[in-house]
Amino acid sequence: MLGGAVLLLAAAAALALTALQDNIVFFYSPSDIAEKGVAPGKRFRVGGLVEEHSVKRLDGGTVIQFVITDTRKAVPVSYRGVLPDLFREGQGVVAEGALRADGTFVATSVLAKHDERYMPPEVVQALKKAGKWQEGSSQ
Repeated sequence: MLGGAVLLLAAAAALALTALQDNIVFFYSPSDIAEKGVAPGKRFRVGGLVEEHSVKRLDGGTVIQFVITDTRKAVPVSYRGVLPDLFREGQGVVAEGALRADGTFVATSVLAKHDERYMPPEVVQALKKAGKWQEGSSQ
């Protein structure tokens, strides 16, 4: 009976982990994407700074194209929807979505930092790795 209970518990744990694995979304910087060769269609997050002079609005403003950079590499992003109020060039963002075969990241959501001091931890790590982060600064 004890063996059966352990087997049932192991099966339940395996099912739960399998279900959660489909919902895990990994974070990458633009440099990570270039180095690791992320496959098109795989869902993940990309974070960095919105490159200066890269924001373009198409289709009457419903499609926004911009570039996310970690100062070493850059990824073009296409997003259909309403951007957060604090979205700006030069600000930290995290976008969730997938790469197309042409290398453009198609975002389903875009998050921007919420005040002048906060930046998502993943973006801070990517900027530190690129040597562009200064302690006590917002960028």
